[in-house]
Amino acid sequence: MNQNYLGISHSTDGWRNLAQDEYLLNTLPQDALALFFYVNARAVIIGRNQNPWAECNLSAMQEDQVQLVRRVSGGGAVYHDDGNLNFSFICSAARYDEQAQTDLILRALRHLGIDAQQTGRNDIACDGQKFSGNAFAVRANNRQRHGTLLIDTQLDAMGQYLNVSAAKLRAKGVKSVRARVCNLRRFCPELTVEKMYDALVHAFEQEYGAAQSIDVLLDTPQAQREIQALEARHASWRWRLGEAPKFDYQLNDRFSFGMLQLCLTVIGGNVAQVSAYTDALDVTLPDRLEQALTGLPFDPGALASALDALDQEGMEIAAYLRENGFTD
Repeated sequence: MNQNYLGISHSTDGWRNLAQDEYLLNTLPQDALALFFYVNARAVIIGRNQNPWAECNLSAMQEDQVQLVRRVSGGGAVYHDDGNLNFSFICSAARYDEQAQTDLILRALRHLGIDAQQTGRNDIACDGQKFSGNAFAVRANNRQRHGTLLIDTQLDAMGQYLNVSAAKLRAKGVKSVRARVCNLRRFCPELTVEKMYDALVHAFEQEYGAAQSIDVLLDTPQAQREIQALEARHASWRWRLGEAPKFDYQLNDRFSFGMLQLCLTVIGGNVAQVSAYTDALDVTLPDRLEQALTGLPFDPGALASALDALDQEGMEIAAYLRENGFTD
């Protein structure tokens, strides 16, 4: 017998919410359908295969305490805050119907007086401007489609935190395509996250009938243990930053000791190869940079600390990295 679940997270922590989302994908019973909502505090959410150094302004994010979250699904980088409602449809392959899910969202929007259209598989737009992007994941026989609904998000923050760092970076990872975006409040000035949630709940119940609370699945002792383990992984440096595709970081600038071109090849989050070219009088500098940096995690603190420990030249390079996007 088919069973439906519906509800919203009690947390605004991105790592927690993505852990709950992943737990539901991993464990939702066969023949069940869940619609899970959550609102994240300020965060940048990147796709499974994206390179955060290429996609995000990590320096600005760290300074402003904007969380970096990597989801299990593909797609591009997005900015979340409390003006954005996130939804996640999860069900077995037999009940998975993307068009029905999209139609449900469109009906809820029409109920609010908003005439929106599906644009391709991934996006929903109004008046030619995107307010909802979607991503997809598979786990065993379960399918997931989750996405955003921009209601009253700080759109200026998107440009601030999704800009590529000022440091000279050559990346081989997946790059996001920036689309023109809008808030739904432009078309419905009285709209709030709560009203959007209520409209979606109403549309869901009209389509599928009564549903149990999602808390039935999330609040058991076993579920809490598994969610906590997933949350720890989502919060880890290895998952957020060390899972980036292979990429090269290239620094090329003038310092007090001369010109320096420093190239780091990063594989699996660690510095695998260091090549340094300089006109500095100190002929040992390239070798010392290679010895100091090879094998380190490509982590701001680790790189800066290793460079600071070298000598005056190393401290100057560390200061340059901090200034251009790599802060400890």
